Amino acid sequence: METNSVLTAKGVKKIYGQFDDQKVVALKGIDLNMVEGEFVCIMGPSGSGKSTLLNVLSTIDLPSKGFVHINGTNVVSMTEYELGQFRYKNLGFIFQEFHLIESLTILDNIAVPLSLANVNKEEIKARVEDIAKKLNIEMTLEKHPSECSGGQRQRVAIARALVTNPRLIVADEPTGNLDSQNSHELLSIFRRLNKEQGVTILMVTHDATIASYSTKMLRIKDGLIETELEADGMSQKEYFYKIVEANSQESQLEFMD
Repeated sequence: METNSVLTAKGVKKIYGQFDDQKVVALKGIDLNMVEGEFVCIMGPSGSGKSTLLNVLSTIDLPSKGFVHINGTNVVSMTEYELGQFRYKNLGFIFQEFHLIESLTILDNIAVPLSLANVNKEEIKARVEDIAKKLNIEMTLEKHPSECSGGQRQRVAIARALVTNPRLIVADEPTGNLDSQNSHELLSIFRRLNKEQGVTILMVTHDATIASYSTKMLRIKDGLIETELEADGMSQKEYFYKIVEANSQESQLEFMD
């Protein structure tokens, strides 16, 4: 395992169903290594296993076989309590739904992970104000989610994910509820965090435009990683066309199958 590995998966399988005639093999043996500072995007057709893979890699679900190490820790062997503590310290989650608590102010929404980790009030306020300023939402801190725009609410969700300074950000279709302008702004924030602050990001999307903000694209089909593509010095436009080409070729093969 590389010393700067943030996430390593080996032989990961996910099987649903207890009996042979009911079993569904969602993941068939995934090997994956993410190093610090990577921005990896997972793509694939509906039912390919991409969301299952994201859930297993991010401790939301456990693999049926294989192991997942995050920051050198084997998360598969942890108890539920240990996993909960581990998530607060090491992972930040951003989903299509914002999952904000309407009865709380924006400040208190961002502070939730810190409160759960028993951080003192003075530090919570300082860290929330700092991340809010970086995301240009400091003027919303005393408001409630219903008083904010969709783009602002998504920035709040990002701030909540980043406020614990996690080693890994996990994003599942994060632009699903945003228009094109807010989607571009969100992905620009991701790219800035990745390039300027070295934040490691793992994201699932079905959209090649969104995938073109990443540094590496993994295409999953039938529970296996079939294609791996790196930006590797390409312009975003060139990388976008490579992603479209890779997905188009795979789609044609699926049709021929």
